[in-house]
Amino acid sequence: MTETTIVHLLRHGEVHNPEGVLYGRLPGYRLSEDGILMAKAAARHFSERDVAALFSSPMQRALETAAPLVDTFELPVTVDDRLIEAGNHFEGLTFGAGAGSLRRPAHWPHLRNPFTPSWGEPYAVIAARMRSAVIRARDAARGHEVVCVSHQLPIWVLRLHAEKRRLWHHPGRRECALASVTSLTFEDARLVEVSYLCPAAGIGGAEPGVAGA
Repeated sequence: MTETTIVHLLRHGEVHNPEGVLYGRLPGYRLSEDGILMAKAAARHFSERDVAALFSSPMQRALETAAPLVDTFELPVTVDDRLIEAGNHFEGLTFGAGAGSLRRPAHWPHLRNPFTPSWGEPYAVIAARMRSAVIRARDAARGHEVVCVSHQLPIWVLRLHAEKRRLWHHPGRRECALASVTSLTFEDARLVEVSYLCPAAGIGGAEPGVAGA
């Protein structure tokens, strides 16, 4: 008999970031008030689902997004470092022209190759670690559902990999809004469907597109 397992990749909610920096893997970035509402909306979305396990990136914003799920299902959350945000040379800086880091010639060599990309963790490495995390989550919840809280770029790169599309892309074309859910449905070990929805749409910046990381 075929066993169906669904791995849900939940992007964290909105982050309190008044300085507008690329916070990446920096510690101390918590959810904003809207981000907390987004996390609660995601938990409500899953409340009637057959969720048997919870995993999360180690970042504070991801763990805070997982917290309402912990309360809803009375399950522990397992931290998996493979779900962490992508590494980025511009971490801790503001990005762009004007007063941003692009004005500084010292940063320009990091923009030489958008296909790898040269400014951060290679897309192929992100896809491999995320795939490994998904397999672990799938195996932990066989025949049920599992939620993994992660970040926009890792989730999007995994989706591109799962759909056999090229990994390099324009950041503004990512379909991975704040607190959105990208779901991978498996029949045994075979991926049969990829789906996407936004249970927190309408709260703050929880709309499709790129906002934060």
